[in-house]
Amino acid sequence: MLAGAGSGKTRVLTHRIAYLIREHHVAPGGILAITFTNKAAGEMQERLGLLVGPASSQIWASTFHSACARILRRESERVGYERSFTILDADDQLRLLRACYAEEEIDTKRYPPRGMHSAISDAKNRLRTPDDLRDAATTFTDEKLAQLYTRYQDKLRANQSMDFDDLLMLTVQLLESDDQARGYYQRRFEHVLVDEYQDTNHAQYRLVRVLGEPNRNVCVVGDDDQGIYSWRGAEVRNILDFENDYPETRVVLLEENYRSTALILKAANAVVSKNAGRHEKRLRAARGDGEPVRVMLCRDEQEEARAVLGEVERALDAGDSLDDVAVFYRTNAQSRVIEDALNRARIDYQVIGGPRFYERAEIRDVIAWLRAAVNPADTTSLGRALGAPKRGLGPRCLARLVEYAQREGRPVGDVLAQAELVDGLRPKQREELTRMAGVLAQVRELDSTGGGVDEMIEAVLDGSGMRDVLTAEGTFEAQGRLDNLDELVRLAAEADVDTGEVEGLAAFLEQVSLQADADTVVDDRGKVTLMTIHNAKGLEFDRVVITGLEEQLFPHQRSETPEAVEEERRLCYVGITRARKHLLLTHAESRALYGGRDYRLPSRFLGELPTDAISEVGGRRGFGTLASSVASTTVVSEPDYETGDAVLHTTFGEGVVTGIEQGGDLVRVRFRDDGSERRLMAGAAPMRKVEG
Repeated sequence: MLAGAGSGKTRVLTHRIAYLIREHHVAPGGILAITFTNKAAGEMQERLGLLVGPASSQIWASTFHSACARILRRESERVGYERSFTILDADDQLRLLRACYAEEEIDTKRYPPRGMHSAISDAKNRLRTPDDLRDAATTFTDEKLAQLYTRYQDKLRANQSMDFDDLLMLTVQLLESDDQARGYYQRRFEHVLVDEYQDTNHAQYRLVRVLGEPNRNVCVVGDDDQGIYSWRGAEVRNILDFENDYPETRVVLLEENYRSTALILKAANAVVSKNAGRHEKRLRAARGDGEPVRVMLCRDEQEEARAVLGEVERALDAGDSLDDVAVFYRTNAQSRVIEDALNRARIDYQVIGGPRFYERAEIRDVIAWLRAAVNPADTTSLGRALGAPKRGLGPRCLARLVEYAQREGRPVGDVLAQAELVDGLRPKQREELTRMAGVLAQVRELDSTGGGVDEMIEAVLDGSGMRDVLTAEGTFEAQGRLDNLDELVRLAAEADVDTGEVEGLAAFLEQVSLQADADTVVDDRGKVTLMTIHNAKGLEFDRVVITGLEEQLFPHQRSETPEAVEEERRLCYVGITRARKHLLLTHAESRALYGGRDYRLPSRFLGELPTDAISEVGGRRGFGTLASSVASTTVVSEPDYETGDAVLHTTFGEGVVTGIEQGGDLVRVRFRDDGSERRLMAGAAPMRKVEG
């Protein structure tokens, strides 16, 4: 079933199961119903209980991982495990991997554990073994990854443990290699039903394939227009190619939307219809036209934050609960300005999918360094700074420093430079403490000579190695943390560091403390919800604001291939269809983000909106001009790149064109700074030819 947003797909899935049991007398125990979260599985089980009664308890309604764990408990001997095997959480997985580093004598700084753990996870989701990685290795890093993967798997088995990815991988390996086990579960599950099929990865796809044979009673529900998780292994091709895998497929379109007004859906349809690789469908509203989608051009991110406040005021004036108001953004770093505005207005809010800006771990780490510089007696801040980043300076090291400082009658921060005199420390610890003392001294020197707080933060990020560690990690999450740190630098550059009583760094830290602990109004008005659009999937609100609709932000600057842009367009579709009644889209003429300020072009998605479904509000110019400017930035011109052309890209620097694809729509470019080769959209990438 191709189920558009808000079309009641979960209801259809549960009613199909009830129909199979009632009308076709399928045994409840012969039904496997899969969804993606424990919450969704619980809701499915609850609905089935109301529809079929006590027999629902026999249905396997669960997540992929829970179903696989259940199978592996029963078949543990076949996969070389005891029935009592343990499943490690994320922290324990990293701890085990770090032990592998020590045994293999691999440098954690050169090959960050989180990055390697992510790569191992990706390999498992693609059903690739250590031997597969070793055979395909082309770089030294590939070889180290295969080496770690091998040791990691050996230790998991020795400990009778599995990680989450093993649950999928081992189940697929069992069913594809063991005739007896495969036959049993194929007979057991007469019907296999899967919700959110567009979010399946390769291992989940293979699991459905093997369980669905030979009955081929496979029913999947999903929406290729909502496939937005490729960065965590999901493959939208799984649903796009379903009819190739099952030629006898009957496709049922669920196009009636029970959530949003007609004009909101018209906007959503118009945007996503520009994607080439999709199943054609068009959502129809079960409710009236509603108000047009409003588009607002703001001077900068501060004016954008005021626009958010204006929308909150509209909700309050209408007597609505703030629980029905949501603000979406493409990256977490965008939330800081909005949070500041809500705090100043004493509007309560919650951040979904992560802590508030000043509560994020990487922000608190930097603040701890700065506090340790200002106040050498602040043992708590120093203790946190010692572990940011991790470099062997744990609680025992701090205890020895405190003991020495007390004996000398001095603040603990003042003895870091004398680490060679502290008993019980290893040479490496003494070296790191001396380095840390130098960074803190540099911060104090900048503060005493009138340097900017942004310079002090940069000194911490560079001197501590914090930025290097995150850059080397190379994961999606690490990039988000780097974005947040850049936003902190920008915030410091614009902060007023003279409060009357204190100035400089002390004033900045006071402002941060007051902001972090700001009293917000908690009453029956509810809370505004802030989140990235990725975290908004599956939710809905009466009133939605989507911020930052600008080129290089949404679509994101890293989305330069046609496939990546199509996923960004699907993400926009998801954001739009979260709104029930009111939708405001904002973009800024200039924006300070990631440590700098630049002028922005409107997102191509704004240019794809139908003019009869939108209105410009609080505008700084007519929407016709805006639409024209958007179109001018997104229409692909006649190809004018040739192999050998020198080019300059705003992000990747100088490069040379190494190839032309798709009639000139795509160019391959090798960049000098990092030696990378990238496929870029000729008409959309921020790149120009360099003459001479």
